[in-house]
Order: sequence, then C-alpha cells, then structure tokens
Amino acid sequence: MSLELNEIKNVIVNGQAVVGIELGSTRIKTVLIGTDNAPIASGSHDWENSYVNNIWTYSLDDIWKGIQDSYQNMVKDVKSKYGVDVKSVRSIGFSAMMHGYMVFDKDGNQLTPFRTWRNNITGQASEALTTLFNYPIPQRWSIAHLYQAILNQEEHVSDISFMTTLAGYVHWKLTGKKVLGVGEASGVFPIDLKTKNYNLNMIEQFNKLTEKYNFPWRLEDILPDVLLSGENAGELTEEGAKLLDVTGQLQPGIPLCPPEGDAGTGMVATNSVAVRTGNVSAGTSVFAMIVLEKELSRVYSEIDLVTTPDGKLVAMAHSNNCTSNYDAWIGLFAEAMKAMGMEINKPKLYDTLLGMALQGDPDCGGLLSYGYFSGEHITHFEEGRPLFVRNSNSKFNLANFMRVNLFTALGALKIGLNILLDKEQVKVDKILGHGGFFKTREVGQKIMAAAVNAPVSVMETAGEGGAWGIALLASYMVNKEENESLEDFLNEKVFNGQKGSTVEPDPSDVSGFNEFMKRYTTGLAIERAAVDYLK
Repeated sequence: MSLELNEIKNVIVNGQAVVGIELGSTRIKTVLIGTDNAPIASGSHDWENSYVNNIWTYSLDDIWKGIQDSYQNMVKDVKSKYGVDVKSVRSIGFSAMMHGYMVFDKDGNQLTPFRTWRNNITGQASEALTTLFNYPIPQRWSIAHLYQAILNQEEHVSDISFMTTLAGYVHWKLTGKKVLGVGEASGVFPIDLKTKNYNLNMIEQFNKLTEKYNFPWRLEDILPDVLLSGENAGELTEEGAKLLDVTGQLQPGIPLCPPEGDAGTGMVATNSVAVRTGNVSAGTSVFAMIVLEKELSRVYSEIDLVTTPDGKLVAMAHSNNCTSNYDAWIGLFAEAMKAMGMEINKPKLYDTLLGMALQGDPDCGGLLSYGYFSGEHITHFEEGRPLFVRNSNSKFNLANFMRVNLFTALGALKIGLNILLDKEQVKVDKILGHGGFFKTREVGQKIMAAAVNAPVSVMETAGEGGAWGIALLASYMVNKEENESLEDFLNEKVFNGQKGSTVEPDPSDVSGFNEFMKRYTTGLAIERAAVDYLK
C-alpha cells in the first residue's frame, strides 16, 4: 500500500494527474484521477437553483463560489490522503447540466440571468422551430430559449454578442475560448452528422425566420465553435488559474478538453459511446440513451436527439417518474412493521421486498399501477396521480404487487423505447444501467432487461458519475495514441478488466412485460380520470 501511495504522490507532485469538474443541478463535484484513470481524490459543493422572477436560475457568484469550493475540497482531500499540494495537472475538463441560456454583450457582461434546462417557458418557440427544421427542438434547448426571447420582444436580444451554456461559460472564463464539445453543442442547436458541426441549412432557416427583426447579428456569429473529444480546447490562463484556485497555487498553461454536457459525461462514465450501446439512468426519473447506427425516419416528440462527445447520433427517451412510487409503498410497509413492534434496516427491507418481484407472474398477475407523482410528457400528462388498480380476478399477492411497481416505473420509458426498438428497428447489443433502480442485486437488471429485450450490465464504477466522465475526456485528450478513438481508449485503458454483472433478458419476462404494457397503455384513461377528478 505504501508503494501505491508513493506512486500516487509522485503522480500528483509531477503534475501528471487529471481534473474533472461537473456542475450538476444540486452538486458541483471535482474528481482527480491518476495515470490509470482511476479516481484518487474528490471534493464537492452542494448548491440549489433559485426561482427568481419566474425563472429557475443560478447566479454567476454562486457558480464561481461553488466551483472554487468544490476544487478546494478536492485539494484538501489530496492533502489529507497524500500530504502534498496540487500545483499543476496534466489536463482539466469541465462539464455541466446541458442546455439552458446564457447570453453576453460585446464587453462580456451577462444580459439576463441564466435560464436553466428546468424552465418550461419556451413552448411556442419549441413548437415553431420543430416544425421549421423538421427536427425535435425541446423546450430546454438553447435555441428554443433564444427564439422565445425574440418572440417575447425582450430588449436584451439586440445586444447579444455570445450565447453559450453553463459548461461553455465556465470554460470561456478560464481559457478565453468560446467553444463547446459536440455533445454539449447538440443540445444548443442541431448538429450535421457529416460535418460534426452545426447544421448550416437550419442556421440559414433561422436567420431567414428572424431577419425581419433586423438584429445586428446572425446566428452563426453568436454561437460557440464546436470541437470533438480529443481536441485541444485552449489553456488555463493566468486569470483563469486564479479564478479556479483562489489560493494561487495552481499554475497556468494547463490544457483543457472541450466542455461537455452531463449526457455526454454519463455516456463516457458508463462506457456507452459505441454504436448499438446504451445507458439507462434510473432513479427519481429515468432516461435511456442509445447510440444509433443511422438517423431516425421521422421526428418524434417523445425522443430527443443529441450526440456522443465524438459526434455519433444518440436517441434519448426520458420519463419524469421512476422509483418514487415504490419508495412510498416500501415506506408504508416499514410503517406497518414498526406498528407491530418490528424494526428492520432499510437496505434489507428494500432487498427483501424488491426481491419478491422475481417470484411474481410474468405479467404481474393482471395488476396495474401508475407512479405518476408528476406529469409525464411521453404519455402527454401535464400532472400525475399515483394509483394502483386491479380486477376482482387479478392475482393480488405481494410478489405481483412489487413486480407491477417495478414494471410501471419503466412504463412511460418503454413507450419511448418502443418507438426506437419497434417503429425504427434500432438495434441494441447491450445496456449499461446505473442509479437507485439497480441497487438491489439483479432485480433492477432483470426488470430492465425485460423492458429493453437486451442484456443489461451494471459496472462497479457506475457510481463515479459525470465528474469522472469529464476527467476521462480530459485524460483522453492528452493520453490518447495517434488515431486512437474514444471508444478504443475507454475499452482498453479505462474499463478493461473492470468488474460488473450482466443479466440476459428472460423470454418469459420479455413476453410478460409486453403483456403488461398493453394493460398500461389501455389504462391511461384511468390515469386521465384520476387527474381530472381527483383534485
């Protein structure tokens, strides 16, 4: 162990470690990785968005205080573990929650508070641009925010010199470079898969759409440049070094990789950047991302299109509701046990009850449930009502009850996936799962494998998260061999030898899930009645 510690110390002292920092919705995390690409230290800072003038936002002060605190906490972790200071590193990467709207004038002044992905205020613009481009433009995309501001006749629009995302803003301030990684850029404006850059035809369509306003800019003038993973995206300036490390120890001149979004770093952290691979993040909400072999045949409002950090097309199905409803039911069972004078620890309760699901009938014995704590855009619900329904002849037992709650947690997602897997005949060789849905050994994997009809793997490293993902992208930039692809780098230098477990789909489970989905789809009328009449 001491040799290992000395090796890590030398890596840090010699400036060979790599830093990744991700600004998530509730936490800013900093990860330091060694020459083997494994984490050796970390730090974090908790933060929350604010609701100001009907806008979900974060202030610039909060952004920098959070980054600085997260970085210093990583530095303190290094000092505590290894007894050395961080004065230089091999490379740095920044990522953040995708989308949103940050605009600045020619002098670099922010024109309006940061509008995050969480704001659903661009419906008119989203619909109009989706029609214009014949390409899905969700409300949270940067271009939707820009066009909505135009439609709202907001005064600041005329003064825009630069539009970017949170990750792009941080990178700009640290390097002076106005750039984005292609994965992040794909949530700003549609990407041309041939050029790996913004779609020029659509840019021209947007310019024609807005020319009547006589703005002093064209869209291409205010967008950040697009870079691919592995490309150098600038160096840490003297001002940037002081901004990141308030102690002044960190040296300038460190190269930075292209700033990315959390979707891209999630793909990297789960080794899901190859064609016909996907990853599913399942917790409070659930989303599945599948790397496509070809473009979809048409536009689907249920499906988002983005790219991997190396520019491959990715389809994403996102559901607002996943584990919250069965969490509530398990809490109720815990209450019942406590009332009977029985104490049981939470992990055992979850493992026992969720494990019962594997003993249920393949189709859940005719039971039906909806875990709609909030609305669900895939099934077109603006609000939700959690409910459980059965017939008098349904097989109502604990195993089926737990099984239906796990099935329905993936119900809306399955509708989105059916578009990809059935209508578009998208092929998936494997799915990487991460999140709370997979905590109970094999249960979440078996249910997910039934839903997607593909092998589902869970890696031990899945919990490292997006900060590790952007650190890997920063490492790839400086450590890749000539012509080495991101896919090969991850397979050979990061995940080679990684432990994990894989569950193959059981044909009877797949058939049972499909049977349940017929009941789920038909029963949406019951959910609609609950929304309409249960106020």
